Amino acid sequence: MAHFAKLGVGNKVLRVTVVSNDVATTEKAGEEFLQNLHGSRDVWKQTSYNTIGGEHKLGGTPFRKNYAGVGYTYDQSRDAFIEPKPYDSWTLNETTCLWEAPVVRPDDGQTYSWNEETKQWDVI
Repeated sequence: MAHFAKLGVGNKVLRVTVVSNDVATTEKAGEEFLQNLHGSRDVWKQTSYNTIGGEHKLGGTPFRKNYAGVGYTYDQSRDAFIEPKPYDSWTLNETTCLWEAPVVRPDDGQTYSWNEETKQWDVI
């Protein structure tokens, strides 16, 4: 199955829908199918369910850095879907197009949440 993100104002993802691979033999074919289905000239961009941070989970070819979600933005210059920035202090990793905290989350088996006030990870 092929997944397509409908883009709105500012290239914001409004919805993600699935199209059969028999129909979406190319991205253009999938986009035209969705435009005809909805009777519109909406912009649809294909997205890969298995792509995260520029890597394909199943070893395939990564596609547009990340799987699109509602509220994400399609960045045309990076050809990437980018999730909304979670905190003001976080920065975008240009390689993965994922947001990163200014401090690496500890990897000690405990559960943490980000504290924007202290700019630290707090144990939950």
